[in-house]
Amino acid sequence: MSSEMETAGGGVEDAYGEDRATEEQLVTPWSFSVASGYTLLRDPRHNKGLAFTEAERDAHYLRGLLPPAMATQELQEKKMMHNLRQYTVPLQRYIAMMDLQERNERLFYKLLIDNVEELLPVVYTPVVGEACQKYGSIYRRPQGLYISLRDKGKVLEVLKNWPERSIQVIVVTDGERILGLGDLGCQGMGIPVGKLSLYTALGGVRPSACLPITIDVGTNNETLLNDEFYIGLRQKRATGQEYHELLEEFMTAVKQNYGEKVLTQFEDFANHNAFDLLAKYSKSHLVFNDDIQGTASVVLAGLLAALKVVGGTLADHTYLFLGAGEAGTGIADLIALEMSKHTESPIDECRKKIWLVDSKGLIVESRKESLQHFKQPWAHPHEPLRTLLEAVESIKPTVLIGTSGVGRTFTKEVVEAMASLNDRPVVFALSNPTSHSECTAEEAYAWSQGRAVFASGSPFDAVEHDGKVHVPGQSNNAYIFPGFGLGVVISGAIRVHDDMLLAASEALAEQVTEEHFAKGLIFPPFTNIRGISARIAAKVADKAYELGLASRLPRPDDLVKYAQSCMYTPTYRSYR
Repeated sequence: MSSEMETAGGGVEDAYGEDRATEEQLVTPWSFSVASGYTLLRDPRHNKGLAFTEAERDAHYLRGLLPPAMATQELQEKKMMHNLRQYTVPLQRYIAMMDLQERNERLFYKLLIDNVEELLPVVYTPVVGEACQKYGSIYRRPQGLYISLRDKGKVLEVLKNWPERSIQVIVVTDGERILGLGDLGCQGMGIPVGKLSLYTALGGVRPSACLPITIDVGTNNETLLNDEFYIGLRQKRATGQEYHELLEEFMTAVKQNYGEKVLTQFEDFANHNAFDLLAKYSKSHLVFNDDIQGTASVVLAGLLAALKVVGGTLADHTYLFLGAGEAGTGIADLIALEMSKHTESPIDECRKKIWLVDSKGLIVESRKESLQHFKQPWAHPHEPLRTLLEAVESIKPTVLIGTSGVGRTFTKEVVEAMASLNDRPVVFALSNPTSHSECTAEEAYAWSQGRAVFASGSPFDAVEHDGKVHVPGQSNNAYIFPGFGLGVVISGAIRVHDDMLLAASEALAEQVTEEHFAKGLIFPPFTNIRGISARIAAKVADKAYELGLASRLPRPDDLVKYAQSCMYTPTYRSYR
């Protein structure tokens, strides 16, 4: 097989060349045989609707099955955007986008790429949260694979039922901690589906190489258990040995079926499982936890960019977190790692600059015995403090980061205290969806007299304060994971190393320009996200080669160009 064939469409053989990003050639719409007529119009991967030409309509028996008019992809896009904007209810937009994905895959991705800032909140946070809550009611057609406790002993067979063989990225959830909405059981499927549509749109990983999976071990959500439309197992959530045996079987089957180089991304697992699963499988599998590592990487990028506004190095600042779960401890760990890398101090020394507050107050040494293992490294000598305000006044942080999942916890007093201690207080209110944000952009700017360097997890509109317009940054994981995943795929990496996450953060921070800073932005706009992802992918791949973790040899000379050439493009193909 030629090396050219190997690199097509993101590094997996693409026998019909239909996902080749860099060239336009005639392709035959294959599914299992040549797709024609009625079947072709119902195959989302090959359907082009009114964009079929006269010649294609003749060659593929489409005469009479379509109205006589012809429409370009651009015209179809214009019509779809016009229709989407008519909906006043965000969930209706979500449903319309999902319908389009099931009908015409290339048009769906073209729409998402060309209108990323407008449509990202629809297919991802915050609307995907509501979609998951109502997934049973809006469920139309299966997307992804459902693996439940009933499949124990047969997980490999279930994986083999998926029609695609060349899978590069799996996003899996067990639905226990969906965004800040809690246990949504089997209805958490909206999350892997949404994440993978971003892997394709923003990171250029082929849609056929993506597999969304939900592992259903039951739910403790009484509302769902009593809902006649609930689509999952009607039982309490399995824990302990029963749970871990199913996960073990799943991870083994993934490797058996798809090989060493498939990236498995854990998504929205509860804290007690997330850390254990990551620690357990990171040594034997190619795994990534977006809530722990992805969030950490994007927040670190925001901090590195914010330093250019505030001044000083990472080690010159003092950090205070509200929330000590997956996101909080994950971010804290990555900050300490980056600090340690640049100062060459031991990581334990660097951790002393970082303080965490959980539901019981400041995490201090006297609490060490009763803390979960992932909180223990953050227990420093200090008297116990109950409230966030006391912690701000005592520790005098320069950076305040919220990952608590509880809305309105950065009160006026807290933000004013930060502003009285710092000329440019850095305030990151990262909890999703918008209703759970620790404070709004408007509050952060008003309470700090417009001096805060602010970023949030969910999108906020620009705010005018004292005649100056502030554009709040969105610390959105979508900046990192698509590019990160692409970097892993194009290098053929076999493990994820922390240095690859640091490389992704640095690559993102480098792309914030003076022009962005002038508007108050500490993240680049999403409009150029595919270019950003290609650069992140190149840096991540470069690090994988440097660490000896890459298996795609020889190493391409220009990794940015190579990343771009591997990216899926959703323009229509011409059929012969």
